[in-house]
Amino acid sequence: MFLPAARRIGRSMVRTDGAATLGHLVESLGVPLTEVGELLADGRPVPAGHLPRHGEQISVRGVTRPQPLPGPPRFLLDVHLGTLARRLRLLGIDAAYENPDIGDAALAARSAAEQRVLLSRDRGLLRRRELWAGGYVYSHRPEEQLRDVLSRFAPPLAPWTRCTSCNGQLRQAAKATVQEQLEDGTERSYDAFARCADCGQVYWRGAHHARLTAIVDEALGEFGPGRPTQPARP
Repeated sequence: MFLPAARRIGRSMVRTDGAATLGHLVESLGVPLTEVGELLADGRPVPAGHLPRHGEQISVRGVTRPQPLPGPPRFLLDVHLGTLARRLRLLGIDAAYENPDIGDAALAARSAAEQRVLLSRDRGLLRRRELWAGGYVYSHRPEEQLRDVLSRFAPPLAPWTRCTSCNGQLRQAAKATVQEQLEDGTERSYDAFARCADCGQVYWRGAHHARLTAIVDEALGEFGPGRPTQPARP
């Protein structure tokens, strides 16, 4: 899907000056290296720094799934992936999210500084050399985006443990400790609450509970070890 239409069928001839690395040639064709798995030259594995020779047959394979990472599966999402960020947090996955947009350079720097996988649909952003790791999000639809990330990186799931607003950790809270943050109807109707240890947001099993539970159940059914518990949600 990253290649120009004329190069999508069969093999293509690529001209090189003898100094460009294989990684550079692959990216010049429109493919971010974050989406590249094994590279083969005449059938043998080679690194991205390999210098292709005249007549070599190059094969570029996609990443394996699940994709190994050099550290824990922690994510950073760009400004266009807010819904995906909230759904990852709903499943207990560490998902930082930048809104408003802080710019490509700052996103890449944060990825490197915090060792986070940068998720984006911006191929130019994913080509930045300072990235710790990255992943292209293939769909526009949040439900397909979530399945893509869970399938690719296989992060452990711990639903209902993160704040969907700020990514902080949730802690169970007695009604008396959150009473002044509740409207009268909520206080009368609910007894189980949780509060974010970072931003103070209060959660309970509100009107959206069934919809959120459906998202959690579907993710656990396909990617998790068991069924979810019944938590406190807004």
